[in-house]
Amino acid sequence: MPSLTSLPTCVVDCGTGFTKLGFSGNKTPQNIIPTAIGIKESAGLGEASRGILGRNVLSDLDFVIGDDALSNPSYAAKYPIKHGIVEDWDLMERFLERVIFKHLQVDPADHPFLLTEPPLNTPENREFTAEIMFESFNVPSLYIAVQAVLALAASWLHRADNERALTGTVIDSGDGVTHVIPVADGYVIGSLIKHIPIAGKDITQFIQNLITERGGEGIPPEMKREVATTVKEKYCYVCSDIVKEFNKFDTDPAKSFKVHDGLNPVNNMPFKVDVGYERFLGPEIFFHPEFANADYTTSISDVVDKVIQSAPIDSRRGLYKNIVLSGGSTMFNYFGRRIERDIKKMNDKRYEETLKLSTGDFKPTPVEVQVISHSMQRYAVWFGGSMVASMPDFPSVCKTKAEYFEHGPSICRHINPMFGQMS
Repeated sequence: MPSLTSLPTCVVDCGTGFTKLGFSGNKTPQNIIPTAIGIKESAGLGEASRGILGRNVLSDLDFVIGDDALSNPSYAAKYPIKHGIVEDWDLMERFLERVIFKHLQVDPADHPFLLTEPPLNTPENREFTAEIMFESFNVPSLYIAVQAVLALAASWLHRADNERALTGTVIDSGDGVTHVIPVADGYVIGSLIKHIPIAGKDITQFIQNLITERGGEGIPPEMKREVATTVKEKYCYVCSDIVKEFNKFDTDPAKSFKVHDGLNPVNNMPFKVDVGYERFLGPEIFFHPEFANADYTTSISDVVDKVIQSAPIDSRRGLYKNIVLSGGSTMFNYFGRRIERDIKKMNDKRYEETLKLSTGDFKPTPVEVQVISHSMQRYAVWFGGSMVASMPDFPSVCKTKAEYFEHGPSICRHINPMFGQMS
């Protein structure tokens, strides 16, 4: 039997919309499943089935997870994570159980585990995670990593200068939430994190509304969300100038408009959808959020610039030079280029104003702005976890089962300084 040190670490990144899971050293996750758990309506939560934290839990036959939870009408789909934070630990424990035994197909007692957490996760949540992993699943060692720092690490292999920078600004946008997170020397500056109420599901809903307002074009009602998701992922891109883009579409619609072919699974009848302005209007709500949310009008570029300008002055150049994209909703073509252009304009304006105020021989140095896109961007957090868990010194930063049973779950209240978090 191989020793524990020779077995790969199980890397599990639980997000609001999807969970990515696999083993350290791999470039891509082994499985990507919706972070959903389906419960039979007849399932009871009796006293006889209380979990390790004194909570009611489900029988193994009463629930399914992932795609099974969303596609099976016999189960009511529930989501244990909302806006990045675990809200139902009963369901989360059962979700992890099925992830480990069905999807990873490992004995958790044999493998170290790396789990991810959102920025500003509470210490109590880390304790709950430690209790479940050590007591329910008997894992030998555990590391809970901040998602933003892992996303920063994921960009190392794709940098032209080969620099392993631990200072940078992470734009993390998934299905349910978008965050702008400054990281200085490996520590998240928690007080400066900004939440943006625009993410993948909002773009999908916006595209669905645009198509519906145009008449729906024969799309089966039950497929509207699915078609909108396909349009978003297959046809959308970020434009440089929305007015010019409208003119381009109006001048040559045959070249700019696309046709999406679909098939109704109920009656097997094909249908077609013209894909037009929504190709660039969908992602545009990142830059003009008032299109979809009248209560929020600040573009993502402005948010990034304000976050960096609020950071300690000695870290700002590093934060501008290393703006890293993470998550599926940053995968639109030209997304990074648009943000880089916008922030450069803001910095150029500030630079010109500073030059006017400069006297004598002092001349300020221009600020370098760089937005880093890379091939692992969609799964940047998971890939960063895979990289970190493959490092030779990774075992030294993990919390072990022996430490847990000696000191209790409080050992996981604080992030190890190797990949830390600063409030």
